[in-house]
Amino acid sequence: MSTRATIRFATREDGVTFSEHPKKWNAQFYRHTDGYPEGLGLDIAHSIVKKTHPDGRAWELEHVDVVHGDIEYMYYIWQDHGKDIWISIFEVNGFDGLAPKDECIFVGTPEKLLTKYGSQLDESYYKLNTNDDG
Repeated sequence: MSTRATIRFATREDGVTFSEHPKKWNAQFYRHTDGYPEGLGLDIAHSIVKKTHPDGRAWELEHVDVVHGDIEYMYYIWQDHGKDIWISIFEVNGFDGLAPKDECIFVGTPEKLLTKYGSQLDESYYKLNTNDDG
């Protein structure tokens, strides 16, 4: 069974909390497999911190109006000029009537995501490079 996820890019704005779904986003990608934080979450954080994608798996760029009804995780990548990048991860748990029952399971920097979920995998793969060469 696949673990599907959507990755959305939102602008960091004053008064908008990272632990709630934003009302608008700028772009989104869809990932059909390995959407859980220990997979996709680490891939996103690794891409931001190390400036490379760890294994070359593709993401599908989508129009922002596309809604998938079968995803398990929703990611938001928050960014704006002069501000640090933050990531929010929601576990998608269906609907209670019309209201989503999603739970925010992570909010933090890419480095924090690597620390939290990377410890469950091969440390050398996701370890931050802190030497003089970057």
